[in-house]
Amino acid sequence: MKTNEDLQKDVQDAIKWEPLLNAAEIGVIARNGVITLTGTVDSYAKKLEAEDAAKNVGGVKAVVEKIDIRFSGTLRKDDSEIATEVVNALTANWGLPKDKVHIKVEKGWVNLEGEVQWDYQKEAAKNAVKNLAGVLGVTNSITIKSGEKDEIEKEAIERALLRNWSINEDDIQVNVSANRVTLTGIVDSMYQKNEAGRLAWNAPGVWSVDNELVIEYDYIPA
Repeated sequence: MKTNEDLQKDVQDAIKWEPLLNAAEIGVIARNGVITLTGTVDSYAKKLEAEDAAKNVGGVKAVVEKIDIRFSGTLRKDDSEIATEVVNALTANWGLPKDKVHIKVEKGWVNLEGEVQWDYQKEAAKNAVKNLAGVLGVTNSITIKSGEKDEIEKEAIERALLRNWSINEDDIQVNVSANRVTLTGIVDSMYQKNEAGRLAWNAPGVWSVDNELVIEYDYIPA
């Protein structure tokens, strides 16, 4: 059990632990499991790093992200420059199928669209873009359509959850319908919820995952 002050300090320490981040740039407010992040950073990658650091702290139920990005000097790019760098980054990534990902850049915001066979390819596209100078944000609208014709093996997903040290598989129910997986149940943290979803996505034949896991954590009244 944690107080709001305990949770705030844990998130502050998690942010401070990340080499990419300057903890002084980011403010942390904690209230009953909801973390609000404020401040200003000079890259989209730092913004994501702060959000991920907060999500991985035990007891965090949700993250409200209010961090601004302000570029300086050579980090400023116009949309055409960003688009060129995005195309080059996607082309250079060997894990992405050619000509399957389409981009649009508007005022520094990159929109990714298209269709790939695996979730790791969708994530690879975003990861290839997020560190580029000038990028203010990424909307990843790429869809998954696996070439696998076999039915999704529910037991295989359950075994994957069982193997993961951070997850209590007894608290998670796996339901499969056609190419869709639905996860229900209770977990202790956003990290566990996201990890369970990631493992479900790894199953052959999965086109979508409905992650309906509920985060429950007891807090000491402030």
